Amino acid sequence: MQIEIYIPQSGSLKRKRYVLRGLKEKIRSKFNVSVAEAGYQDKWQRSVLAIACVSNDDRIISATFSKILDMIEAGRDGYEILRDEIEIL
Repeated sequence: MQIEIYIPQSGSLKRKRYVLRGLKEKIRSKFNVSVAEAGYQDKWQRSVLAIACVSNDDRIISATFSKILDMIEAGRDGYEILRDEIEIL
């Protein structure tokens, strides 16, 4: 799963990383998935988060990704989602 995020209040990479660190930790701890910044590392106000989940059941993966999106959308604290993409292999 990839989520492109816009952080309008960010005026530095330090602020951006602060916002992303909290979001990544919240996702990791609640859903037991891997999360990494996968794009726009040098931009202050944009980022792409890549989230990976492993299971032998596609329904579990779909449900997990849906819950992650719901959590991110509900807790928008200083950021907005520009795009999300789910790919199940």
